[in-house]
Amino acid sequence: MATDLQELFAFLAVVQAGGFREAARKSGSSASSLSEAVRRLETRLGVRLLNRTTRSVAPTEAGTRLAERLVPALGEVEASLDVVSGFRDRPAGTLRLNVPTVAARLVLPGIVTPFLKAYPDIRLEVIAEDSFVDMLASGCDAGIRYDERLEQDMIAVPIGPRFQRIATAAAPAYLDARGRPEHPRDLLDHACLRGQFPSGSIPTWEFERDGKVLQVDPSGPLLVRIGAAVDLAVAAAVDGLGIIHLFEEWLRPHFDSGALEPVLEPWWQTFSGPFLYYPGRRHLPSPLRAFVDFIRSR
Repeated sequence: MATDLQELFAFLAVVQAGGFREAARKSGSSASSLSEAVRRLETRLGVRLLNRTTRSVAPTEAGTRLAERLVPALGEVEASLDVVSGFRDRPAGTLRLNVPTVAARLVLPGIVTPFLKAYPDIRLEVIAEDSFVDMLASGCDAGIRYDERLEQDMIAVPIGPRFQRIATAAAPAYLDARGRPEHPRDLLDHACLRGQFPSGSIPTWEFERDGKVLQVDPSGPLLVRIGAAVDLAVAAAVDGLGIIHLFEEWLRPHFDSGALEPVLEPWWQTFSGPFLYYPGRRHLPSPLRAFVDFIRSR
């Protein structure tokens, strides 16, 4: 049965975007052309692939099964075509990265601009989210993760700072009024500004000194979603609401200005920096190959 590849690409784009308008925005096509391509595919196959309502578009069971098989298959098609495009003078195409918010905030700013200036024919899409997703199933070419969250069977390339620390801090006015903690357990008597993962779990605060790791679970007046609302917690800390526990680089501007004062610094935990990870297939898309080479050169 002959099927137009563009119809398959259109169908997968709609599934991954969750609708025709968003798929059109991401792909540069029109919503009407995508809708027509999917309609032709459904007619050709004789099976409904999408359930459409005025508010949403969702794959049927048959559509879900097809999408699951298309992600790796069309990925290989694109990779094969990129082998040919690699003979061009400059790499071209779209590179999609799935990254945690902290990487978008602290790692990518020093990389994105020089990379895109070096490769003007590449278009970079960055999807920042803090839930643990299947990078390939989400339609991305590569991702950024920390070592403990790397997926198996992936190639990992160091990106960004190789060592980072989680800092603890508060506004000087808060510390003058409530006292300065001398041991992590002292935080149990303080107002602490906490973070929550998209899964709903609230991570404990970890500290380390002389090889000894200590976890504390303090309470406080503010709980924010890790990633999306962290800046709200930082602002609250600067305003004297409580103590915050966050990446040192995120708080560094407030240390430099004096708006926040470091506390418990001998106990700050050091850990390895993030990695760019991607599938170890033979032919990488040319935009991804260019990005990997760019990162390694730095």
